[in-house]
Amino acid sequence: QVQFVESGGGLVQPGGSLTLSCAASGFTFRTYAMTWYRQAPGKERELVAQISFNGGNINYADSVKGRFTIFRDNAKNTVYLIMNSLKPEDTAVYYCNAGWATASFSGYWGQGTQVTVSS
Repeated sequence: QVQFVESGGGLVQPGGSLTLSCAASGFTFRTYAMTWYRQAPGKERELVAQISFNGGNINYADSVKGRFTIFRDNAKNTVYLIMNSLKPEDTAVYYCNAGWATASFSGYWGQGTQVTVSS
């Protein structure tokens, strides 16, 4: 069964940093692109960052370029998101899923990890 387990969120002050992890299982991780999404209260889920199956292609939302870094460890079936210079507008629940243009396993969202940026 496909499963995504996100972790690493928390409360951080503006300008702070967090590193999120997403452990995936139930599919051949190394053959899929992976994408981080986020959903803020009252807003739709949006793409944050994505990485191709071998790490050769990476894409970021304009709002996080230069601040966030995505990388993956195919040996651990895990994708990471390093978030620096956090802003209050980064506050959201962060999720991961496989795929590039769309979520490959849209019926299998994890519980997400809450990131709150506040002083």
